[in-house]
Amino acid sequence: MTTWVALLRAVNLGPTNKVPMAQLRTALAREGFAEVRTYIASGNVLLASDEPRESLARRLEELIAAEFGVTTPAIMRTADELAAVLAAHPFADSERSYVSFLASEPAPEAVEALHTGDWGDERAAVVGSEAYLSFPAGIGRAQLSGPRLERILGVAGTVRNWRTVTALAELAAG
Repeated sequence: MTTWVALLRAVNLGPTNKVPMAQLRTALAREGFAEVRTYIASGNVLLASDEPRESLARRLEELIAAEFGVTTPAIMRTADELAAVLAAHPFADSERSYVSFLASEPAPEAVEALHTGDWGDERAAVVGSEAYLSFPAGIGRAQLSGPRLERILGVAGTVRNWRTVTALAELAAG
């Protein structure tokens, strides 16, 4: 079986899109998923399945919509893919680093627009289906966080801080 990490977008970040992780674990186990775990309450799910990426993501999205009334994309990564994310980190300072896990690879012209834009001291580097972000002043006032990054790249994504990315990679590796 493959160990998958499902990165759910925009759950439990405010009064809407509530997906209690304990209830989600129960629902996933009831649906037959193996080795179901969650990490913190911001939509990080680990599970084992032999299902292909696309059908697994669709199944998770449908289950979350049916159980919790929340529509959210499930962006899937394997343990090996998360290890590659760690290895490709392009910035010296991981304290203010984030990764936007993208639903797919952005078009080359979108990546070029991101890389050549003037973002002050913020930096961005796209490697495959991940956008690495450095926010020296933190994410709260970042120009490239969330919706703006998605508009530039033309691809949906979900952002995690470097500490969470590292923890998920370690959990997925077993």
